Amino acid sequence: MSLKRGIQAKDLYELKSVSDPNLSPDGNLVAFVQTTISETKNAYVSNLFVYNRQTKRLSQWTFGEDRNISPRWSPDGTRLAFVSNRSGKNQIYIMDISGGEAEKITDVENGASNPVWSPDGSKIAFTVPLKPGEGLKTKEKQEDEEEKPVPFEVDRLKYKSDHGGFFNGKYDQIAVIDVETRKMELLTEGETNHSLGGFLPDGSKIVFGADYSSDKDFSFIEDLYLLDMKSKEKEKITSGRGMFFNPSFSPDGRYIIFYGHEREFQNATLVKIWLYDIKEKTVTCLSENWDLSVGDYAIGDFQQGVTMPAPLWSEMSEGMYFTASKKGSTNIFYTDLSGNVKQVTNLDGHVYGLSKTENHFAIATISWPDHPGDVYEVDLQTGTIQPLTEMNNDFLKTVQLVKPEPIQFQGAEGWTIHGWIMKPLQYKEGEKYPLILEVHGGPHAMYANTYFHEFQMLAASGYAVLYTNPRGSHGYGQKFVNAVRGDYGGNDYKDVMAAVDYALDTFDFIDETRLGVTGGSYGGFMTNWIVSHTNRFKAAVTQRSISNWVSFYGVSDIGYYFNEWQHLVEKNDVDALWNISPLAYVDKVETPLLILHSEKDYRCPIEQAEQLFIALKHRKKKVKFIRFPESNHELSRSGKPNLRVARLEYIKGWFDEFLHER
Repeated sequence: MSLKRGIQAKDLYELKSVSDPNLSPDGNLVAFVQTTISETKNAYVSNLFVYNRQTKRLSQWTFGEDRNISPRWSPDGTRLAFVSNRSGKNQIYIMDISGGEAEKITDVENGASNPVWSPDGSKIAFTVPLKPGEGLKTKEKQEDEEEKPVPFEVDRLKYKSDHGGFFNGKYDQIAVIDVETRKMELLTEGETNHSLGGFLPDGSKIVFGADYSSDKDFSFIEDLYLLDMKSKEKEKITSGRGMFFNPSFSPDGRYIIFYGHEREFQNATLVKIWLYDIKEKTVTCLSENWDLSVGDYAIGDFQQGVTMPAPLWSEMSEGMYFTASKKGSTNIFYTDLSGNVKQVTNLDGHVYGLSKTENHFAIATISWPDHPGDVYEVDLQTGTIQPLTEMNNDFLKTVQLVKPEPIQFQGAEGWTIHGWIMKPLQYKEGEKYPLILEVHGGPHAMYANTYFHEFQMLAASGYAVLYTNPRGSHGYGQKFVNAVRGDYGGNDYKDVMAAVDYALDTFDFIDETRLGVTGGSYGGFMTNWIVSHTNRFKAAVTQRSISNWVSFYGVSDIGYYFNEWQHLVEKNDVDALWNISPLAYVDKVETPLLILHSEKDYRCPIEQAEQLFIALKHRKKKVKFIRFPESNHELSRSGKPNLRVARLEYIKGWFDEFLHER
């Protein structure tokens, strides 16, 4: 009999997340970030680790309870640049591989991030937030003064964002610092954000992204530019019609490869891979005929500090490696310059970090549903993987994780829908168990073969867990991801209900009288829609949800364009928006509903929860409302640790109250 226990909400404090692998130029040293949670500080702690492939030794390079992130090797591999907040705001530091203390090389008043080495290792480019006309000031050493509240003036539509809060008048600019002299130079300016790419191999130019449109409230693009380091002249290399990002120069300096799309289906458009020929000044789309979700669209609630890596060139500049999401997994792919694509790895897993140099292998961070994630070496010729770390090994020896079973069924219009079901940890043949349906957000995202702490906790608490990728999800082609637009609450709802019907028909251990449902963001909308259109569920938890699309237009940071993009509805068509608002059907709700919402959620603002709660409570329905202070839309993934744990415990407690037999 196993002595291992199941996952609990508070196990978030025990787990270690690994991310952002970076391989040294000689292919020997692998730097990466490990993030843990300090329960006493109620904060995330990130430190740098380095794995030596020759000695097979793992070493910790930074210590303390700060955030040390973005490790980047110098071109000669003798130094490691990174970003740390140990002095207050983020600044750039350098460590020598021979040892010694890290040396702070920037002391910028507003902080510095995203270090990029010049090819000769003499300079580091970085991004810094600045107000228009503000120069690169060194950090002032003044005593903290009590800040008085001041009025906040608004004269733009994009005055707030969920992650960034209220607009502070600052824009990301690109600067460069001489590593030896510490002399800094500002390379960009103006009222627009700039995203730093990299240096041309000869160091003469950098590539960056920016939107120089005059009316940015109605502009949703980012173009790529080449900046001459001497003359400071800019050269636009993309069309001005779309969103382009993550550019990467070929080793021979002839090409730039990058991601992007021209918004053919607005935010439901598949990202493509593009090639810019610097000599010919031409742009070619390599992935025009792929119908593949380029990038990582997997949804999880555990990994920290995950960023989408730029395409990685082969050493001879004849092709590049990248990640793509396909049928619930994220794998490594390769394309040559003619767009001939092949899948390199074939994992039922989640590749969420990737790095390579001039070798026939790559370094990746990979997770599975029953494994939180580690650093792996990937043979790019065979697709085989070899683990380099076992960061959670000690913890995993004490717990039992549930491995989900993939399922496939017919949804609305006969479409094939893919998903998974997890048996309860305590599963015994012949017994019946309650089922919880999980609906992901987005909706243009993807449940995947990755570790999901919430699912494991529910399975350990005696629940079967059902989660699927209904139409609107990534990983199944352009037609599939676009199908939800203009049809919220239509065939997407039928897909989700078909998943429940399939589970009940296929798995005899599910008790059809004890069904629960939960989801966040779009999944919260769908939860609200479900309980206002059927009474088959005995308990529901709606999170960061939408209940009223009419008011969403004016309160969400994306509301003024989202309704037209997603619902294909004109902004003045109140009737159409109200007809797809769950609040319109609140009289029909009989399912006990728990409402979880963050007070600083600017994506799906808390007034959506307030309206729903008041409407239900006024009608004397069974409802409870939990407000999470100092939290935004990302609470479940990167919010304050104690509130993340509390959120999970509220979910479990609500389902325990209504679904477990007594």
